[in-house]
Amino acid sequence: MKSLSVFMKDLGAVFKNPKMRISMFAILFIPVLYSGLFLKAFWDPYGKMNELPVAVVNQDKGADYEGTKLTAGEDLVTELKKTDGFKWNFVSREQAEAGLADNTYYMAIVVPEDFSAKATTLLDADPQPAKIIYEPNEGYNFLAGQIGGTAVKDIKSKVSAKITEAYTSSVFDKITKIAGGLGEAGDGATKIADGATKLDDGALKLKDNLVVLTEGTGKLLDGVAPLTQGVSDLNNGAAALKTGSSTLAGGLQQLSAAHKQLQDGVTQSAAGSKQLNAGLQKTAAGTASLQAGTQSAVVGTEKLQTGTKAVVDGSAKLAAGLSSSAEGSAKLEAGLTASKDGSAKTAAGAKAVSDGLQALAKSNPQLAASPEVQKLVAASAAVAAGAAQLDQGQQQLLDGAAALNSGQEQLLQGANQLHSGSQQLDAGVGQLHEGAQKLYAGSTQLLDGQNQLAAGAGALENGGVKLAAGMKQFGAKLDEAAAGGVKLADGGKALEAGTTKLLAGAGKLGTGLSSVADGSKKLSDGAGQLKDGLDELKTGSGELASKLGDAASQTKSVNKTDGLVSMFAQPVQIEEVKVNKVPNYGTGFAPYFLSLGLFVGALICTIVIPMRDSEVIGASRFNRFMSRTLTFSMMSVLQALLAVLIVLYGLGLEVQNVPLFYAFSFITSLAFMWMIQAIVTWLDQPGRFVVILILIFQLTTSAGTFPLELIPNWMKIFNPLLPMTYSVKGFKAVISTGDFGSMWADAGTLGAYGVIFLALTFTYFMTRDRGNEAVLKSEQVLTV
Repeated sequence: MKSLSVFMKDLGAVFKNPKMRISMFAILFIPVLYSGLFLKAFWDPYGKMNELPVAVVNQDKGADYEGTKLTAGEDLVTELKKTDGFKWNFVSREQAEAGLADNTYYMAIVVPEDFSAKATTLLDADPQPAKIIYEPNEGYNFLAGQIGGTAVKDIKSKVSAKITEAYTSSVFDKITKIAGGLGEAGDGATKIADGATKLDDGALKLKDNLVVLTEGTGKLLDGVAPLTQGVSDLNNGAAALKTGSSTLAGGLQQLSAAHKQLQDGVTQSAAGSKQLNAGLQKTAAGTASLQAGTQSAVVGTEKLQTGTKAVVDGSAKLAAGLSSSAEGSAKLEAGLTASKDGSAKTAAGAKAVSDGLQALAKSNPQLAASPEVQKLVAASAAVAAGAAQLDQGQQQLLDGAAALNSGQEQLLQGANQLHSGSQQLDAGVGQLHEGAQKLYAGSTQLLDGQNQLAAGAGALENGGVKLAAGMKQFGAKLDEAAAGGVKLADGGKALEAGTTKLLAGAGKLGTGLSSVADGSKKLSDGAGQLKDGLDELKTGSGELASKLGDAASQTKSVNKTDGLVSMFAQPVQIEEVKVNKVPNYGTGFAPYFLSLGLFVGALICTIVIPMRDSEVIGASRFNRFMSRTLTFSMMSVLQALLAVLIVLYGLGLEVQNVPLFYAFSFITSLAFMWMIQAIVTWLDQPGRFVVILILIFQLTTSAGTFPLELIPNWMKIFNPLLPMTYSVKGFKAVISTGDFGSMWADAGTLGAYGVIFLALTFTYFMTRDRGNEAVLKSEQVLTV
């Protein structure tokens, strides 16, 4: 009871001190700040992924595949617009690069222009994989880049499935065509089998007929000799007939040729006189037209002279006006240059005034608080901004004036060239007018001569026509005689050539008949072999027709459906079965941050609350031990209680068992508190440094964030030695897995830590002699 009395007096002294009361109240919320704020910040980051800005650039131009337009890039954009995985920004390549440079976007996803084209090369000899360019802005936020990498892999999987569906659909279409082709091939093979049967029958008949042919060729060979002698006599008579008919035909042809030359001369003369008469009449008509045209040309050239003079005068005035305009634009450019220099100085001066007023206001707080000075600073800033905009506008005007002056100088050069050309055109038009006048006079004289010549040509035409008619009648009779002589000669030649060939053919006939006799025998032997081969063809073609029919039936059984195409595109799907499901990041990190918050809260308590002394003068060692232990234990329980209330009801943490969650939190908090109390009680200020070192090792080895297997091997040694290892495991069991056996084992380990260090604290109080009350009082560390 006395120990409890000492504790109550020490507690009352704490509450009487306002500073101590505020400090202890603040300490109670240290675990809440760690566990509550950290868990709130990371509670469910994936639930707000739709607020993470990501640039999407679609440069894909599409491609044709098997007669279908493949637009994989547009399909990807459409799919992304349906999802809310990120805050998608569909921009151009330039906008994406600018956004990454100024940290507007955390990452960029670029679909190249050949994305669809490369996707169609799967069946090519050198297929090219389609690529999606992923550009994370890791310098801005590394974790965002890692999250985006996972999302891009999911996007890749979906796009690959879409492309594979297109390939699969095409393949099944081809299988359908193959099925039809196999059916047709089966029908054709059936026809082949039928034909082979007929061929087999024909081969048998061929063999029989070739035996008859062999016998007939022997008899024909015996009758060829008398035929050969008769053909020889006929050939000699045909040679004599050929010589006589050739001589007669030659004479008639010479006479016909001479008459044709005479007739052609007469005909040409008559035709020439006719053409001469027609040409002279056309020439007279053309000369009359020429006379009328030259008269019109004289009038037109006079008008053209008047127009060219006006062009010369106008081009001169245009050149003079453009010269004046060019001088004016040059002066305008010079004036704007001077104005630009003035506006630049004005902008610089206005900025200097604004910067000076702002510096003056910062250096004198009272002056800065004056409303008039604030208005003056704002006005000077506005003037500086306006002067800068004026300077930019002057620069734009100066650039425009320079461009205007350059353009007008080019126009002036063109106007001078136009004036020079119009002068040359005026001189040429004058020469054209003089030539037109001379042409009109000559055409008049030409028309008179043409009329006289046309009258003589008409008389010449009439005489030539009569002479040509007589020559034509004589030539016709002579041609008939010559034609008959030629035919006679040709007939003699043909007869002589025919008998020669007939004689040669008779010889060849004898030789050929001998060859036919030998060949017919060989054919008879080959026909037997053909019969055997056709028997095999008949058997094989029947089997081929049967197999092709079976293949066509099996191929037709493959029916293309959307489900089958999807199965080929994605034959494997992942069915996720979560063991001990954790709904969000906050739940997963709760064991780590609760342990961290309770440990840090216990450490902060040792800074505010006295570790060894009591407000009760003369209190025994045991009473002081009990008072300090009860104080720290009370603070520990209150810290744990506040942390549990915040995470359960403030953040909505779901646990497997609420009472066990309370109990394990109290055990963990007391174990941490008694451990830290012992270390700081024994070592004082260096003890707090030791506790911080222990905290650092626990943060890296407790497996609260990354798995234990991922840390360096030398750090793994500390994992089973430190208490936060067991607090993290126990919290995981009571929050997520429901393995309460493991939780009680971890609670026992933490309890052992707490009891051992509490015994060390007890040892310190019972073995150290604090001296008299004066010394005791002087060592109290709780002051103002």
